[in-house]
Amino acid sequence: MDGGVASRNEPLETGFAKAGAFVRDYKVTDIRVSVPEDLIVSEANSYFPRADIVWRGDAFGNRHQQLSALFEQAAARGAERMNGAVPVVVDVELARFHGVTEKTRFSIGGDYDIQYVMTVRNAVTGEVIEPSKLVKYKLDAPGGDAAMALEHAGQTEKVRVLAFMTQKFIQDLSSPALGA
Repeated sequence: MDGGVASRNEPLETGFAKAGAFVRDYKVTDIRVSVPEDLIVSEANSYFPRADIVWRGDAFGNRHQQLSALFEQAAARGAERMNGAVPVVVDVELARFHGVTEKTRFSIGGDYDIQYVMTVRNAVTGEVIEPSKLVKYKLDAPGGDAAMALEHAGQTEKVRVLAFMTQKFIQDLSSPALGA
């Protein structure tokens, strides 16, 4: 035993923080988004295509690039609100983005299954502050008339997913005390 003082009852910002835990107080200086090319894309108009990527929020095109741009934009918007003391670089690697097809959206609805691996590094030293972890979220995707009402109100798939992911990035990188 080293004879040190027990810190189990100290507030987070004192002894516990010294013992290896931390209070998130980040200033995001860079965000690196990766959408691996080996993720399988489906354009099938079925209720639940077997694929890693199902996205209809943009016109037909390179879904890997579209999701990379979407995540970069959401992360950048979230980072604008992160002005803490510790400069960090955040690595985000998409693992799955399964949205809804036209068939699902115009009938029963469903949800967006969004998964990515996030790593947080000190921007000055490169040291890993938060090791890679799989982050999973679901966003409701109303169907039928409810989907059309959202669309007519300007809440397109892309607008909804962008706003949702912006909030999730802020949540992912904020101390619970900051979000309360």
